[in-house]
Amino acid sequence: MLKKIKKLRWILVGLAILISISGFLLGTVAYDLAQPVSTIIANPIIVTVKPGMSARDIGDMLYAKGLIKNVFLFRVVARIEGMENSLQAAEYAFTPNMSVQRMVKMLATGEISYRQFTIPEGYTINQIATLLEEKQLADAVKFKELAKDLAPYEYIQHRPELAFRVEGFAFPDTYKVKQGITEEQLLRMMVYQFNEQFTQAMRDKAAQMGLSIYEVIILASLVEKEAQVEADRPIIAGVFLKRLKMHMPLQSCATIQYILGYPKPELTIEDTQLPSPYNTYLHMGLPPGPIANPGIAAIQAVLNPTQTDYLYFVADSSGRHHFSKTYTEHLAAISRVSN
Repeated sequence: MLKKIKKLRWILVGLAILISISGFLLGTVAYDLAQPVSTIIANPIIVTVKPGMSARDIGDMLYAKGLIKNVFLFRVVARIEGMENSLQAAEYAFTPNMSVQRMVKMLATGEISYRQFTIPEGYTINQIATLLEEKQLADAVKFKELAKDLAPYEYIQHRPELAFRVEGFAFPDTYKVKQGITEEQLLRMMVYQFNEQFTQAMRDKAAQMGLSIYEVIILASLVEKEAQVEADRPIIAGVFLKRLKMHMPLQSCATIQYILGYPKPELTIEDTQLPSPYNTYLHMGLPPGPIANPGIAAIQAVLNPTQTDYLYFVADSSGRHHFSKTYTEHLAAISRVSN
């Protein structure tokens, strides 16, 4: 009888140990499954939750996008948090380094996503409109219609030659916007950003140079489109300012490309004779308006130009410019970069 009791005791001890180990292993597995898929911060993944989708439907979608490790655990967390039936239809931005609990709370509170997009430096209004339409944030036609006349600040001039009054003032930057933003809100946001970035110190510097804000942005747009290497920007700005002072035509190839509507690698003599007020080969002084939306570096180059004796420049195949003081030197430089 004593032997049976001892045997039973050992069986019970074994079962207790087994239960403890199983509980530990199950707890470890559950803990692991509740952890983020990745610890690396990555770009957000947009998830659209449609009306009528169940917690299981949403879990399946999150699992398919690599955002959670286990659908069942997602449903368990939603139930524990009391949110299984309150997951709201909307568009969300999740990242693989988010915990399951964080995702559930975002879904339950309707913490909708923000769409992020970047306007590259030197983009024109036409290019910005196309980019926004491709990202399904705006109708390109509506955006361009608004850009024709929008002028919330007095320094944005109105001239009959301009296709878009805000050309030059839609500031290149990375923006985060809510879904459903309108074309006008998008455009105003970019113009307001320009007004913030063009500081009082920059306005004071422009005034000291005898330039209006509008003239600074026209010059900056030329520098933006001409310069491909950062170090060339202030030198090109210096050349343009020197030419203006000497009453020489700017002869900017970028203005011809603006007239053409596309970047042509090599211009012909015929191209430089195109009838347009933007043609700086035919007309003295600045073109009637900016030819692109310049970034802050191009604007700073105009406000802080290199004092130079150069009057000419030509780019080589790498995009770096070669500067010359005389037309004879310029022709030699053209010959060198062409070979």
